[in-house]
Amino acid sequence: MQNLIEKAWEDKSLLKDVVTQDAIRHVIEELDKGRLRVAEPTNCGWTVHEWVKKAVILYFPIQPMETLHAGPMEFHDKMKLKSNYAELGVRVVPHGVARYGSYLAKGVILMPSYVNIGAYVDEGTMVDTWATVGSCGQIGKHVHLSGGVGIGGVLEPVQAAPVIIEDNCFIGSRSIVVEGVRVCKEAVLGANVVLTMSTKIIDVTGDTPVEYIGIVPERSVVIPGSYSKEFTAGTFQVPCALIIGKRKESTDKKTSLNDALRDHSVAV
Repeated sequence: MQNLIEKAWEDKSLLKDVVTQDAIRHVIEELDKGRLRVAEPTNCGWTVHEWVKKAVILYFPIQPMETLHAGPMEFHDKMKLKSNYAELGVRVVPHGVARYGSYLAKGVILMPSYVNIGAYVDEGTMVDTWATVGSCGQIGKHVHLSGGVGIGGVLEPVQAAPVIIEDNCFIGSRSIVVEGVRVCKEAVLGANVVLTMSTKIIDVTGDTPVEYIGIVPERSVVIPGSYSKEFTAGTFQVPCALIIGKRKESTDKKTSLNDALRDHSVAV
């Protein structure tokens, strides 16, 4: 499959070939069933499978537009939706929507929310009201994506890593994580934290600040912050994220965001 996908990526005329189309559709089916992932954990971090992302991108031009109905509601798209939720052991509250080609493990709960193609949502995770998991986003086990959380999607460039939220993380309401940022195990993001690949993530728990870019260390408790930056027009405040402490070893992994922040004397 990988060889066929790579050839079609270099020569788009091959998309007319039935064998190529079958290979692309098979990759999407494997993604949908969770037997294949855009990215997966390894002993030394995470590995991104660029050829799988290429298959997702190539899936769109070979799919015809069609009209879909959900009761009186009508949609016109190239992508069908996931189905057979009872068989999958997934709870989906109206209007929770997941696209075909995304994977939802047993015990996942979708409130009125959206999960895009290529995403992987592992067991016991809650995707809360109006939260979105963008294309190819990787969400671990027992994660809570609170109301209005935006997990950014990424397809192109193909070498770009997807957003990764590891096991037992708590992502506070209206937080945004995009551009391949990785939030490591058991971290807690307070409400309205915005993380991009250019956001400074500053650990302020020691005598001197320690700066991270693109990664939130394990068990970190993070809140929105700002720092002063000089511009031609003067000094202004620029958004950043502040690591204000670590989740206690004694804290239950399902602790509420409020409890995690109160442990560090942060008003909620």
